[in-house]
Amino acid sequence: MSVSAQSPTREAALSLMLRQGELTAAQLAEALQVSVQVMRRHLRSLEDEGLVEASPTSEGQGRPSNRWRLTSNGRGHFPNGSEHFALGLLSSMTANLPSGMVEELLERQASDKAEDYRRHIGAGTVLERLERLVELRRREGYVAEFHAEPGQDSWVLSEFHCSVQSIAQQFPCVCDQELELIRQTFPDCKVDRVHWLLEGNQACGFRLTPC
Repeated sequence: MSVSAQSPTREAALSLMLRQGELTAAQLAEALQVSVQVMRRHLRSLEDEGLVEASPTSEGQGRPSNRWRLTSNGRGHFPNGSEHFALGLLSSMTANLPSGMVEELLERQASDKAEDYRRHIGAGTVLERLERLVELRRREGYVAEFHAEPGQDSWVLSEFHCSVQSIAQQFPCVCDQELELIRQTFPDCKVDRVHWLLEGNQACGFRLTPC
């Protein structure tokens, strides 16, 4: 089946799970008029992308069958208007709050988020914690990766897609919050911004050097 033919089926499957909740491959195949084998291939592909997940269920005699549902990333695949809400909220706050108050609130948010990150990534080397952070960021919608700098005792965390980029274009202070977030998540490292999407770079990059 061609890519052009696959994409509508995938989107239709996601839409069905959004509307109806958990469905088996057979139910999805029947609704979308494709074979169960084809639907299972779509579901495995969607699972690999983190958009759906399966839960085994027993329905009478025979081996258990999987019921498929959207993950939080799968739900995030659908537009929800939250970006417009966030932009409107920041605009109203900037217009009505005392000067500097929005930046102060963003700093508090960065501090709270960093505390949450530190709790999730736990202890370990900088490398181990970076691996866990990258996984967390990916779940949040960032296209993130990191690499060691050749010949240096440092790593660069790169984020090629920022889930708040359009907001940051109007409110660059959001990027300051992101930098502070990484610094507080790794208090044992010196953290510098080395690339910035808003300056036309390919990614936002943060260099982490152990203190």
